[in-house]
Amino acid sequence: MTQSHPRISKAVIPAAGLGTRFLPATKATPKEMLPVVDKPAIQYVVEEAVAAGLSDVLMITGRNKRPLEDHFDRNYELESALTRKGDANRLQKVQESSDLATMHYVRQGDPRGLGHAVLCAAPHVGDQPFAVLLGDDLIDPRDPLLARMVEVQEREGGSVVALMEVEPEQIHLYGCAAVDATTDGDVVRVTGLVEKPDPADAPSNLAVIGRYVLDPAVFDILRRTEPGRGGEIQLTDALQLLAEDEKIGGPVHGVVFKGRRYDTGDRGDYLRAIVRLACEREDLGPDFRTWLRSFVTEEM
Repeated sequence: MTQSHPRISKAVIPAAGLGTRFLPATKATPKEMLPVVDKPAIQYVVEEAVAAGLSDVLMITGRNKRPLEDHFDRNYELESALTRKGDANRLQKVQESSDLATMHYVRQGDPRGLGHAVLCAAPHVGDQPFAVLLGDDLIDPRDPLLARMVEVQEREGGSVVALMEVEPEQIHLYGCAAVDATTDGDVVRVTGLVEKPDPADAPSNLAVIGRYVLDPAVFDILRRTEPGRGGEIQLTDALQLLAEDEKIGGPVHGVVFKGRRYDTGDRGDYLRAIVRLACEREDLGPDFRTWLRSFVTEEM
């Protein structure tokens, strides 16, 4: 009989980074609030968590991140103005973000890496498994990665990471997983993890992307984890210990994702994400694609 594990209900979204790659735009505006078409990137991430059944969302923030809280709060003045104008369409869009989930916030304070940001969630999460979603990776809602990860964790226990095949010369940009196959075609057993390895030393071309479902045992490990690469507390280091010894907090599995992922982590990929999503919008796509074809033809 398949063992049943606790139901996951909480999602953690680290959002305390400085966004230095997008300066000067992020000097006073959190990078998570930069628009992807007409919604801030962070809203796509919260929507993904909710679609996977995780309606309790804790955001790890820092200085100058108050706009994140404001975005997911009510704006009565704006709502009243739109109501008076009879603009039901825009009113509905404004209210969507405040009705999405039960939102909580905690400040990281000292920015000491992703592992430290996840550790800040310990008092809220308690002793239950939880999901972590990084805002730089937007996953197309037609390819429900997080829901699949939750399914695997609830069946197998332990922790689950999202993996994606990348070109070997790109693996140094990611955490990299050593894996064994399982009977599920899209699920692997993770036996080791290396943070941003040299291509010659990488155990595979499977990169860790920004979705995790974690056993709460990770918190005790993070409390003892010394700063690693870049002088930061790396979540990868803690996951490596879990992968080495499943008695600590269960096994570590990986879901190999082959769907649509939009990387907003650097300026070029951010622009490409906007173009892709705009092209696929029913309200914007037809006219935008026509203009884009014309523009590309003229430039070439």
